Amino acid sequence: MVDPYDPEGFRAAGHAVIDQLADYLAGTATGEGPVLRYAPPEASLNQWPSPLEMDQRVPFADLLPQVIAGSHHIHHPRYVGHQVSAPIGSAALAELVSAVLNNGTAEFEMGPVSNAMEKRLLEWLGSALGFGPDVEGLFTSGGSAGNLTALAAARQSVVGIDAWNDGLAGKQPLAILTSEQAHYSNDRAARILGFGAGGVVPVAVDDRFRLDPTRLREAHRRAQDSGRRVFAVVGNACSTATGAFDPLEPIADYAAEHGLWFHVDGAHGAVAALAPAYRHLVAGIERADSVVLDAHKMLLMPALVTAVLYRRPGAADRAFHQEQSYVGFDTHGGAFAWWDSGLRTLECTKRMMALELYASLLEHGPSFFADHVTRTFDLASWFARELEAAADFELATEPQANIVCFRFTPDGVLDLDALQLAVRDELVQSGAFYVVKTRLRDRVHLRTTIINARTDEADLRALMEAIRAAANPGADSTRGGPLVSGGAGRDGDHGHRRIRGAHGSEELH
Repeated sequence: MVDPYDPEGFRAAGHAVIDQLADYLAGTATGEGPVLRYAPPEASLNQWPSPLEMDQRVPFADLLPQVIAGSHHIHHPRYVGHQVSAPIGSAALAELVSAVLNNGTAEFEMGPVSNAMEKRLLEWLGSALGFGPDVEGLFTSGGSAGNLTALAAARQSVVGIDAWNDGLAGKQPLAILTSEQAHYSNDRAARILGFGAGGVVPVAVDDRFRLDPTRLREAHRRAQDSGRRVFAVVGNACSTATGAFDPLEPIADYAAEHGLWFHVDGAHGAVAALAPAYRHLVAGIERADSVVLDAHKMLLMPALVTAVLYRRPGAADRAFHQEQSYVGFDTHGGAFAWWDSGLRTLECTKRMMALELYASLLEHGPSFFADHVTRTFDLASWFARELEAAADFELATEPQANIVCFRFTPDGVLDLDALQLAVRDELVQSGAFYVVKTRLRDRVHLRTTIINARTDEADLRALMEAIRAAANPGADSTRGGPLVSGGAGRDGDHGHRRIRGAHGSEELH
């Protein structure tokens, strides 16, 4: 029987795994292979028999080729889909170290290194955001958990309510104000915190999908008329759908005027504070009571690494206060100690997530990450100009971040929404690119996030050509004929074109 703790066995297996991963990274760096080898869910499931049915043991290094081949290739420069980074090597290796050491971080005695690293990282991020030296916070597993954590702290700040100890039964229903474009995790957090389906009151956006601060008062009054007490307002930095940055300064003004907690969901775009050319996008973030920032997006960490920062000390102390005799939390003379991060988080056992970012900052320096933000934001602006210059593409809005939404609008198409879906399906199934979709003002758009450090102008030009080719692949019978054929102009009422359905079927329109 193989000893799973044998150091030499680990060494040999590690070399075999790292060699395969290095070869994989070398291939994706040059754009080798597809971005994704698409297989329907049931077909994918059939490739992985139950371990209970296997009559022989398989070393992980032997399993890895199949894992790599069937996975989504985030490091491929033509991955321009969801907001998931291609992690840098130092971070991936640090995560391996974290997995081996397996020090829980909620309690200092269990995580002395990672708690200290968290403290230093929070100071660095807080300084970049414009917070003072008293910044507090924690790292947690993802932006959804981060928003829930920050809004739990905000709920506990409501005057006259101790929701943590007394609950909300019999109290006036609470509500928060958010942009219509806010991430769904804010609504999910509100429901978890007991506010119900009406706990999030949407605020209208402007023509660039940014929260319109002149509509805050209207939304606030609407909440009050429904019997709710508004206690917080959330600003996007930036929104998930379009990358729009809400105007944080006037939102902060409104929050200050009405005594509201000001939370900034900066999971994707708060890193603009690191890049001098884009710092203006988050002007006013220094006035927020809390900010969430995902390092696994623009700071190139593996998922999940999320920072939750509080401008004022003690802001979250009452939101997660509990005593357990078997946990060595140090209240430090009545105040919560910084070195026990479990006092301010949902998690009781937390992996050493700070190690990845701390190690990468030491190896590459803060300017490396600032340059990545600047480059991807710049590239998105360039891509938007290319789309605007093309007669057969339509830009949804001028991008502020590295997210670009657009539509393919060739002549002769009566149902442009169906065309976007069909083109995306064609691209994904071919593996040529990975793009996603979103719906803006009731119209389907293609959506790209330029997040891979190796994606360049040539890749984005190739994406435009691939979209055109996907809509008109020619008479190849294996591809079912063109998606677009014949017809009058874009708004014409004659001619026909085919739209391939989501799973390859065709409908005649």
